Amino acid sequence: QVHLVESGGGLVQAGGSLRLSCAPSGRTFSTYTMGWFRQAPGKEREFVAAITWSGRSTYYADSVKGRFTISRDNVKNTVDLQMTPLKPEDTAVYYCVVAAVPRGLITTTLTSYGYWGQGTQVTVSS
Repeated sequence: QVHLVESGGGLVQAGGSLRLSCAPSGRTFSTYTMGWFRQAPGKEREFVAAITWSGRSTYYADSVKGRFTISRDNVKNTVDLQMTPLKPEDTAVYYCVVAAVPRGLITTTLTSYGYWGQGTQVTVSS
């Protein structure tokens, strides 16, 4: 059974940094697009960032562009999200995702991702 295990969430002041990490267990996803979504209280789940299986292409939501960096290590089978500087509006539960099919293009559509982690809480205080 596949599990996506996220880590690195927490409480940080505005302007601070956090690094989220996701380590799938049960199988490798070296040929799949991987990424992150988030959901703030009372809001819909939204796309944050994604990276193609090769790591050569990345895509970010406008709200995080220039502040967040997504990366992956296909040897370690991990995907990370470096977040800095953080803003109070970044407060949300962050979900690691893996595309439903291999070697696909990056998409921001929620239903294109077939594997989801349990989520990790990120809280940014003002």
